[in-house]
Amino acid sequence: MSDLKAINLGAITAGISQANRPVNILWQADDTLAFVARGRDHRSEFHTDPADEVMYMIKGDMNLHYRTPEGKEKIAVVKEGEIIYCPAGVPHSPRFPRDAYVLVMERKRRADERDKFNWYCAQCDGPLFESIKHVTDYNQDPVSRVYEEFYASEAHRTCGQCGHVTPRPA
Repeated sequence: MSDLKAINLGAITAGISQANRPVNILWQADDTLAFVARGRDHRSEFHTDPADEVMYMIKGDMNLHYRTPEGKEKIAVVKEGEIIYCPAGVPHSPRFPRDAYVLVMERKRRADERDKFNWYCAQCDGPLFESIKHVTDYNQDPVSRVYEEFYASEAHRTCGQCGHVTPRPA
């Protein structure tokens, strides 16, 4: 066993604000994962975790978009200093500005588990694109990788129902 050490979240958020990467992994143990993330511009996908997730807003407020089992989009507002529990299997999209920070704690993925990333059309709410990944290491920044995959293809961004094309972020 290694020595137990406390982590200064203020120092972590200050470091992330100066870094290119939007995430700082605090730990990835055998069965737990914790990281601090800053807000991302243009976050629009819905992420479905195979494990429960707890999010604590360190700084700023978050609009946590989520989809009900019937497919309806709702928003839970999480203010600075508040914590929220998101059960496994709930498609969610944490949206908050670049100068805001969230602490996320969840279970590390098991070998047979996959994360889903889904986009929906801004015009008709039809399905646009789904990417299913086995997330083994959060140091690889899986959310950024999936965004690269989505925006690299106009076909991924084109709605099969109404033809709307989701523009690339400026």
